[in-house]
Amino acid sequence: MNEHKRTMVAAFAFAACGIAHANGDGHDGRPCSEATLNGLYVFSATGYNVVGGASQPKAINEQIRFNGDGTLVSPVATVSINGNVSRSTGTPGSYTVASNCAGSLSFTGGPTFDVIADPRGGVVFMIQTAPGTPVLQGTAERVSR
Repeated sequence: MNEHKRTMVAAFAFAACGIAHANGDGHDGRPCSEATLNGLYVFSATGYNVVGGASQPKAINEQIRFNGDGTLVSPVATVSINGNVSRSTGTPGSYTVASNCAGSLSFTGGPTFDVIADPRGGVVFMIQTAPGTPVLQGTAERVSR
């Protein structure tokens, strides 16, 4: 195939991808579900807690194991709030993921998040949703199944 024909085939392939993505569902056409999130992810987030009208810096690094069935566990986590560091292990939780890849996540006895998953399950964007106090967002990336 000559160079001009290869260029035309490549241009057509890209245009077809654009049409497939223009179906209005916001992802690549595959419906999401709890099974979209499956494996070990590393979550990193920064933001603030607001206490008595004052902002306190907050940072989190943790692992989250999504089980593909709406349950999860955080094997390890380190949280720093205004310089006070705490660590936890084995924190369970649950999550939902709708067909449009949006959902929620809740740790038992802990914070809640709204989530948006990549339809391929490799990345989850999370924002904490407790009313009135936190301003925290971060990304969890899958590191293994």
